[in-house]
Amino acid sequence: MQIVIFAPKSVHSLELAGLMDVFAEANTRVGEIFYEVAIAAEDDQPIVCGSGLRIVPDVSYLAVTDSPDTFLAAGSVGVPAAPPREITDWIVRIAAHTRRHGSVCTGAFLLGEGGLLDGHRVATHWQYASLLAERFPNATVDGNRVFVREGALITSAGSSAAIDLGLSLVEEDLGREVSLHVARRLVVFLKRPGDQSQFSVHLAAQAVKRSRLYDVQQHILNQPAADLSVNALAKIAAMSPRNFTRVFTREVGLPPSAYVDQSRVDVARSLLEGSRLSIEAVAAKSGFGSPRAMRRAFLTHMGTTPKQYRDRFRTSGDGARASLSDNGRRLS
Repeated sequence: MQIVIFAPKSVHSLELAGLMDVFAEANTRVGEIFYEVAIAAEDDQPIVCGSGLRIVPDVSYLAVTDSPDTFLAAGSVGVPAAPPREITDWIVRIAAHTRRHGSVCTGAFLLGEGGLLDGHRVATHWQYASLLAERFPNATVDGNRVFVREGALITSAGSSAAIDLGLSLVEEDLGREVSLHVARRLVVFLKRPGDQSQFSVHLAAQAVKRSRLYDVQQHILNQPAADLSVNALAKIAAMSPRNFTRVFTREVGLPPSAYVDQSRVDVARSLLEGSRLSIEAVAAKSGFGSPRAMRRAFLTHMGTTPKQYRDRFRTSGDGARASLSDNGRRLS
Protein backbone atom coordinates (compact mmCIF):
# COMPACT_ATOMS: atom_id res chain seq x y z
CA MET A 1 0.00 0.00 0.00
CA GLN A 2 1.64 3.22 -1.14
CA ILE A 3 1.48 6.33 1.03
CA VAL A 4 2.79 9.72 -0.10
CA ILE A 5 3.43 12.42 2.51
CA PHE A 6 4.03 15.93 1.21
CA ALA A 7 6.50 17.91 3.31
CA PRO A 8 6.30 21.72 2.96
CA LYS A 9 9.16 24.04 3.82
CA SER A 10 9.88 24.21 7.58
CA VAL A 11 7.92 21.00 8.04
CA HIS A 12 7.37 19.90 11.63
CA SER A 13 9.83 17.02 12.03
CA LEU A 14 7.76 15.25 14.71
CA GLU A 15 4.85 14.87 12.32
CA LEU A 16 6.94 13.19 9.66
CA ALA A 17 8.78 11.01 12.15
CA GLY A 18 5.58 10.05 13.94
CA LEU A 19 3.85 8.91 10.77
CA MET A 20 6.92 7.11 9.45
CA ASP A 21 7.45 5.25 12.72
CA VAL A 22 3.81 4.16 12.93
CA PHE A 23 3.88 2.67 9.44
CA ALA A 24 7.31 1.11 9.94
CA GLU A 25 6.24 -0.58 13.18
CA ALA A 26 3.11 -1.87 11.45
CA ASN A 27 5.28 -3.39 8.74
CA THR A 28 7.42 -5.09 11.36
CA ARG A 29 4.35 -6.47 13.10
CA VAL A 30 2.86 -8.06 9.98
CA GLY A 31 6.26 -9.28 8.77
CA GLU A 32 6.14 -7.68 5.35
CA ILE A 33 6.34 -4.29 3.62
CA PHE A 34 2.63 -3.59 3.79
CA TYR A 35 3.16 0.19 3.73
CA GLU A 36 5.48 1.77 1.18
CA VAL A 37 5.92 5.38 2.31
CA ALA A 38 7.47 8.17 0.26
CA ILE A 39 8.22 11.72 1.39
CA ALA A 40 7.59 14.19 -1.44
CA ALA A 41 8.64 17.84 -1.46
CA GLU A 42 8.91 20.78 -3.83
CA ASP A 43 12.19 19.32 -5.09
CA ASP A 44 14.55 16.51 -4.16
CA GLN A 45 16.93 18.71 -2.17
CA PRO A 46 17.36 18.37 1.61
CA ILE A 47 14.64 20.02 3.67
CA VAL A 48 15.42 21.99 6.81
CA CYS A 49 12.63 21.21 9.25
CA GLY A 50 11.33 23.83 11.62
CA SER A 51 13.40 22.21 14.37
CA GLY A 52 16.59 22.50 12.31
CA LEU A 53 16.66 18.78 11.53
CA ARG A 54 17.61 18.11 7.92
CA ILE A 55 15.90 15.39 5.94
CA VAL A 56 16.20 14.24 2.36
CA PRO A 57 12.87 13.71 0.61
CA ASP A 58 12.41 10.58 -1.43
CA VAL A 59 11.12 12.39 -4.50
CA SER A 60 10.15 15.72 -5.94
CA TYR A 61 6.39 16.07 -6.20
CA LEU A 62 6.83 16.13 -9.99
CA ALA A 63 8.16 12.58 -9.84
CA VAL A 64 4.99 11.24 -8.19
CA THR A 65 3.16 9.95 -11.24
CA ASP A 66 1.34 6.93 -9.83
CA SER A 67 -1.79 7.35 -7.72
CA PRO A 68 -1.00 6.34 -4.12
CA ASP A 69 -3.55 4.69 -1.88
CA THR A 70 -3.15 7.48 0.71
CA PHE A 71 -1.96 11.07 0.47
CA LEU A 72 -1.17 13.23 3.50
CA ALA A 73 0.07 16.82 3.72
CA ALA A 74 2.27 17.44 6.74
CA GLY A 75 2.27 20.76 8.54
CA SER A 76 4.98 23.35 8.90
CA VAL A 77 6.02 25.17 12.04
CA GLY A 78 3.55 28.02 11.87
CA VAL A 79 1.14 28.58 9.02
CA PRO A 80 2.62 27.46 5.69
CA ALA A 81 2.80 30.04 2.96
CA ALA A 82 0.41 29.48 0.08
CA PRO A 83 2.31 27.09 -2.22
CA PRO A 84 2.91 27.77 -5.90
CA ARG A 85 -0.19 27.15 -7.99
CA GLU A 86 1.35 24.09 -9.63
CA ILE A 87 1.78 22.40 -6.24
CA THR A 88 -1.79 23.17 -5.23
CA ASP A 89 -2.98 21.74 -8.55
CA TRP A 90 -0.87 18.62 -7.95
CA ILE A 91 -2.32 18.14 -4.46
CA VAL A 92 -5.87 18.41 -5.83
CA ARG A 93 -5.09 16.04 -8.68
CA ILE A 94 -3.40 13.41 -6.53
CA ALA A 95 -6.07 13.58 -3.82
CA ALA A 96 -8.78 12.94 -6.40
CA HIS A 97 -7.24 9.57 -7.27
CA THR A 98 -6.56 8.26 -3.77
CA ARG A 99 -8.67 6.06 -1.53
CA ARG A 100 -8.15 8.57 1.27
CA HIS A 101 -6.31 11.84 1.73
CA GLY A 102 -5.78 14.38 4.44
CA SER A 103 -3.47 16.50 6.51
CA VAL A 104 -1.65 16.84 9.79
CA CYS A 105 -1.69 20.11 11.72
CA THR A 106 -1.26 23.14 9.46
CA GLY A 107 -1.08 20.87 6.42
CA ALA A 108 -4.82 21.60 6.34
CA PHE A 109 -3.97 25.03 4.89
CA LEU A 110 -2.37 23.29 1.89
CA LEU A 111 -5.54 21.28 1.29
CA GLY A 112 -7.65 24.38 1.77
CA GLU A 113 -5.85 26.24 -1.00
CA GLY A 114 -7.19 23.65 -3.41
CA GLY A 115 -10.73 23.69 -2.05
CA LEU A 116 -10.38 20.22 -0.54
CA LEU A 117 -11.75 21.34 2.83
CA ASP A 118 -14.92 22.93 1.46
CA GLY A 119 -18.07 21.42 2.90
CA HIS A 120 -16.18 19.31 5.44
CA ARG A 121 -15.62 19.36 9.19
CA VAL A 122 -11.87 19.41 9.71
CA ALA A 123 -9.29 19.47 12.47
CA THR A 124 -6.04 21.37 12.81
CA HIS A 125 -3.75 22.59 15.56
CA TRP A 126 -5.83 24.48 18.13
CA GLN A 127 -3.61 27.54 17.80
CA TYR A 128 -4.44 27.98 14.11
CA ALA A 129 -8.06 26.84 14.07
CA SER A 130 -9.56 30.33 13.97
CA LEU A 131 -7.23 31.40 11.16
CA LEU A 132 -8.06 28.27 9.15
CA ALA A 133 -11.76 28.99 9.59
CA GLU A 134 -11.26 32.61 8.54
CA ARG A 135 -9.23 31.71 5.47
CA PHE A 136 -11.49 28.86 4.34
CA PRO A 137 -15.03 29.79 5.45
CA ASN A 138 -16.64 26.92 3.53
CA ALA A 139 -15.05 24.45 5.95
CA THR A 140 -16.23 23.76 9.48
CA VAL A 141 -13.09 23.89 11.61
CA ASP A 142 -13.01 21.96 14.89
CA GLY A 143 -9.91 23.07 16.78
CA ASN A 144 -10.64 20.81 19.71
CA ARG A 145 -10.49 17.34 18.15
CA VAL A 146 -7.46 15.07 17.85
CA PHE A 147 -8.53 14.11 14.33
CA VAL A 148 -11.66 14.19 12.20
CA ARG A 149 -12.64 11.67 9.54
CA GLU A 150 -15.25 12.53 6.91
CA GLY A 151 -15.44 10.06 4.07
CA ALA A 152 -12.11 9.98 2.27
CA LEU A 153 -10.85 13.09 4.11
CA ILE A 154 -8.97 12.81 7.38
CA THR A 155 -7.44 15.79 9.18
CA SER A 156 -5.68 15.99 12.51
CA ALA A 157 -4.30 18.29 15.15
CA GLY A 158 -0.60 18.98 15.36
CA SER A 159 2.63 17.32 16.46
CA SER A 160 1.95 14.06 18.31
CA ALA A 161 -1.58 13.89 16.84
CA ALA A 162 0.15 12.63 13.69
CA ILE A 163 0.71 9.40 15.60
CA ASP A 164 -3.00 9.19 16.45
CA LEU A 165 -3.88 9.72 12.80
CA GLY A 166 -1.39 7.07 11.71
CA LEU A 167 -2.69 4.59 14.27
CA SER A 168 -6.25 5.13 13.06
CA LEU A 169 -5.16 4.31 9.50
CA VAL A 170 -3.33 1.19 10.66
CA GLU A 171 -6.42 0.07 12.57
CA GLU A 172 -8.52 0.62 9.45
CA ASP A 173 -6.11 -1.38 7.27
CA LEU A 174 -4.76 -4.08 9.56
CA GLY A 175 -7.07 -4.19 12.54
CA ARG A 176 -7.14 -3.10 16.13
CA GLU A 177 -4.60 -5.62 17.40
CA VAL A 178 -1.88 -4.34 15.09
CA SER A 179 -2.70 -0.72 15.87
CA LEU A 180 -2.47 -1.28 19.62
CA HIS A 181 0.76 -3.24 19.21
CA VAL A 182 2.26 -0.27 17.35
CA ALA A 183 1.07 2.09 20.10
CA ARG A 184 2.82 0.00 22.73
CA ARG A 185 5.99 -0.23 20.65
CA LEU A 186 6.10 3.56 20.36
CA VAL A 187 5.41 3.90 24.08
CA VAL A 188 2.28 5.85 23.32
CA PHE A 189 -0.14 5.39 26.20
CA LEU A 190 -2.58 3.67 23.87
CA LYS A 191 -4.35 5.49 21.12
CA ARG A 192 -6.87 8.26 21.53
CA PRO A 193 -10.20 8.18 19.73
CA GLY A 194 -10.41 10.95 17.16
CA ASP A 195 -13.18 12.84 18.89
CA GLN A 196 -11.20 13.17 22.09
CA SER A 197 -10.27 16.73 22.99
CA GLN A 198 -6.76 17.96 22.19
CA PHE A 199 -6.62 19.01 25.83
CA SER A 200 -7.05 17.12 29.06
CA VAL A 201 -7.30 19.00 32.32
CA HIS A 202 -3.68 17.99 32.93
CA LEU A 203 -2.64 20.05 29.92
CA ALA A 204 -5.00 22.84 30.84
CA ALA A 205 -3.36 23.02 34.27
CA GLN A 206 -0.09 23.96 32.60
CA ALA A 207 -1.68 27.04 31.08
CA VAL A 208 -2.12 28.74 34.45
CA LYS A 209 0.88 30.55 35.86
CA ARG A 210 2.38 29.20 39.06
CA SER A 211 0.18 30.76 41.68
CA ARG A 212 -2.29 29.80 44.35
CA LEU A 213 -4.52 28.47 41.59
CA TYR A 214 -1.68 26.40 40.19
CA ASP A 215 -1.19 24.85 43.61
CA VAL A 216 -4.91 24.09 43.79
CA GLN A 217 -4.82 22.43 40.37
CA GLN A 218 -1.87 20.28 41.33
CA HIS A 219 -3.65 19.25 44.52
CA ILE A 220 -6.70 18.22 42.47
CA LEU A 221 -4.61 16.20 40.03
CA ASN A 222 -2.50 14.54 42.74
CA GLN A 223 -5.30 13.88 45.24
CA PRO A 224 -8.41 13.05 43.20
CA ALA A 225 -10.02 11.09 46.05
CA ALA A 226 -9.58 13.88 48.60
CA ASP A 227 -12.21 16.40 49.67
CA LEU A 228 -12.27 18.65 46.61
CA SER A 229 -15.28 20.74 47.50
CA VAL A 230 -15.18 24.46 46.80
CA ASN A 231 -14.73 25.18 50.51
CA ALA A 232 -11.76 22.80 50.78
CA LEU A 233 -10.09 24.16 47.64
CA ALA A 234 -10.70 27.77 48.67
CA LYS A 235 -8.78 27.11 51.89
CA ILE A 236 -5.76 25.94 49.89
CA ALA A 237 -5.94 29.12 47.82
CA ALA A 238 -6.45 31.22 50.97
CA MET A 239 -9.56 32.82 49.44
CA SER A 240 -13.19 33.00 50.34
CA PRO A 241 -15.26 30.34 48.52
CA ARG A 242 -17.09 32.99 46.52
CA ASN A 243 -13.94 34.81 45.41
CA PHE A 244 -12.14 31.52 44.72
CA THR A 245 -14.95 30.32 42.44
CA ARG A 246 -14.94 33.62 40.54
CA VAL A 247 -11.14 33.78 40.10
CA PHE A 248 -10.76 30.07 39.27
CA THR A 249 -13.48 30.19 36.62
CA ARG A 250 -11.99 33.31 35.03
CA GLU A 251 -8.38 32.08 34.92
CA VAL A 252 -8.87 28.38 34.25
CA GLY A 253 -11.95 28.62 32.05
CA LEU A 254 -13.98 26.10 34.07
CA PRO A 255 -15.81 26.30 37.39
CA PRO A 256 -13.96 24.39 40.15
CA SER A 257 -16.56 21.64 40.28
CA ALA A 258 -16.34 21.01 36.53
CA TYR A 259 -12.54 21.01 36.68
CA VAL A 260 -12.60 18.47 39.50
CA ASP A 261 -15.02 16.27 37.58
CA GLN A 262 -12.92 16.32 34.41
CA SER A 263 -9.73 15.75 36.38
CA ARG A 264 -11.25 12.65 37.96
CA VAL A 265 -12.29 11.44 34.51
CA ASP A 266 -8.68 11.81 33.36
CA VAL A 267 -7.40 9.83 36.33
CA ALA A 268 -10.02 7.14 35.76
CA ARG A 269 -9.15 6.93 32.06
CA SER A 270 -5.51 6.36 32.90
CA LEU A 271 -6.41 3.59 35.35
CA LEU A 272 -8.84 1.96 32.93
CA GLU A 273 -6.25 1.95 30.16
CA GLY A 274 -3.21 0.91 32.15
CA SER A 275 -4.34 -1.27 35.05
CA ARG A 276 -6.41 -4.36 35.78
CA LEU A 277 -8.26 -2.70 38.66
CA SER A 278 -11.96 -3.39 38.87
CA ILE A 279 -14.45 -0.69 37.90
CA GLU A 280 -15.25 -0.28 41.61
CA ALA A 281 -11.58 0.21 42.50
CA VAL A 282 -11.07 2.70 39.67
CA ALA A 283 -14.09 4.70 40.85
CA ALA A 284 -12.67 4.82 44.38
CA LYS A 285 -9.11 5.76 43.38
CA SER A 286 -10.25 8.46 40.98
CA GLY A 287 -12.46 10.08 43.58
CA PHE A 288 -15.91 9.30 42.20
CA GLY A 289 -16.78 7.13 45.16
CA SER A 290 -19.11 4.83 43.24
CA PRO A 291 -19.25 3.22 39.79
CA ARG A 292 -22.59 4.93 39.19
CA ALA A 293 -21.12 8.41 39.71
CA MET A 294 -18.16 7.54 37.47
CA ARG A 295 -20.50 6.22 34.79
CA ARG A 296 -22.48 9.49 34.80
CA ALA A 297 -19.29 11.53 34.46
CA PHE A 298 -17.99 9.38 31.58
CA LEU A 299 -21.26 9.64 29.71
CA THR A 300 -21.17 13.42 30.14
CA HIS A 301 -17.53 14.02 29.18
CA MET A 302 -16.60 11.02 27.01
CA GLY A 303 -19.91 9.93 25.52
CA THR A 304 -19.24 6.36 26.63
CA THR A 305 -19.30 4.25 29.78
CA PRO A 306 -16.16 3.26 31.74
CA LYS A 307 -16.56 -0.36 30.65
CA GLN A 308 -16.95 0.60 27.00
CA TYR A 309 -13.94 2.88 27.30
CA ARG A 310 -11.80 0.10 28.77
CA ASP A 311 -13.01 -2.40 26.16
CA ARG A 312 -11.89 -0.04 23.41
CA PHE A 313 -8.29 -0.27 24.60
CA ARG A 314 -8.24 -3.91 25.66
CA THR A 315 -6.42 -6.41 23.44
CA SER A 316 -6.74 -10.17 23.56
CA GLY A 317 -3.91 -10.18 26.11
CA ASP A 318 -0.49 -8.64 26.52
CA GLY A 319 1.24 -11.84 25.55
CA ALA A 320 -1.30 -13.04 23.04
CA ARG A 321 -0.48 -13.49 19.42
CA ALA A 322 -2.90 -11.68 17.16
CA SER A 323 -4.03 -12.76 13.73
CA LEU A 324 -4.31 -10.61 10.65
CA SER A 325 -7.98 -10.65 9.73
CA ASP A 326 -7.69 -10.35 5.97
CA ASN A 327 -5.55 -13.41 5.30
CA GLY A 328 -5.51 -15.43 8.49
CA ARG A 329 -1.70 -15.43 8.91
CA ARG A 330 -0.39 -15.46 12.44
CA LEU A 331 1.61 -12.42 13.45
CA SER A 332 4.84 -12.69 15.32
